[in-house]
Amino acid sequence: MTRIVARPLTRENFAPFGDVIDMGGDNHYPINAGKAERYHDLATAEAAGPNARVLISMVRGTPYEMPLKLTMVERHPFGSQAFIPLSPRPFLVVVCHDGKDGPGEPHAFITAPGQGINYRRNLWHGVLTPIGEAQDFLIVDRGGDGSNLEECHFSHPYEIHLP
Repeated sequence: MTRIVARPLTRENFAPFGDVIDMGGDNHYPINAGKAERYHDLATAEAAGPNARVLISMVRGTPYEMPLKLTMVERHPFGSQAFIPLSPRPFLVVVCHDGKDGPGEPHAFITAPGQGINYRRNLWHGVLTPIGEAQDFLIVDRGGDGSNLEECHFSHPYEIHLP
């Protein structure tokens, strides 16, 4: 089993896979007579295909046993998928570039408390993986006609370790 250690999530190291959603960066400004600060345009939601639309949902994720035994990844050919935590807890993010015959070797990241992510359309990624306890998330992804899910099961699992 190949061992992979998760590294801290940053905008720079996650850029090839999608967007980091947090209150960092320079694109923010006051709204509501200065009583709120808007952190603007943090990610691009993609929705393609027949009758495509952007959906907003919520999910409660249950933690997996660590180290994580990664046996499969999935991707969404018609849309991006964002996970925004509703509590200040970290979670594990696993992504793969396209390989010759499916997903390449996984890359693992651990979010800082409060960070969310947006997977680009058609990006191989692991399932939602809270750490330590159940966690609620806001999801922004694609609805519409056609199958927007493709799964790939690894012939040899990977073992993902927290730092």
